[in-house]
Amino acid sequence: MASTTLSSVFTLLSRPSSSPCPSASLARYSVAVPHGCRGRRAVAVASTATESPKILELGDAIAGLTLEEARSLVDHLQERLGVTAAAFAPAAVVAAPGAGGAGAAEEAAPVEKTEFDVVIDEVPSSARIATIKVVRALTSLALKEAKDLIEGLPKKLKEGVSKDEAEDAKKQLEEVGAKVSIV
Repeated sequence: MASTTLSSVFTLLSRPSSSPCPSASLARYSVAVPHGCRGRRAVAVASTATESPKILELGDAIAGLTLEEARSLVDHLQERLGVTAAAFAPAAVVAAPGAGGAGAAEEAAPVEKTEFDVVIDEVPSSARIATIKVVRALTSLALKEAKDLIEGLPKKLKEGVSKDEAEDAKKQLEEVGAKVSIV
């Protein structure tokens, strides 16, 4: 939460001053960082030559804030500028350095589906009784519930089952004449 809060503050404060955004007026204010406050420590940060002294001063002031003060600053800026921290969260994730190339490759790999749903799409009238018997065997439903299940199709027979169990149920239902799909 603190990283999202601080990244939101940094994103808001790092907008170019030539933009018509109200955050550009923040550069007019000077912020004094108290040196004798308990729980705070100085942090040396390497900067680029393109940063202005005002930006460096604001950055130092923000780095010296406690988490509570940073949260208050974010709330104030959200209210004043009419933005939310959630709007900047995806940008902060993109800007964050990754663990390495292997992690990105693992994330891009498709995740294999492990849970499947067995859906009865259609039951011909000649196969209704046999289908009801199979449905009862697969689900341990009573006769009335099994009959209600195969009326008004398509309906899910089983949800969140393994691939083997879903294929077995599909095979049994198709043997008696029902049209079944695995989703």
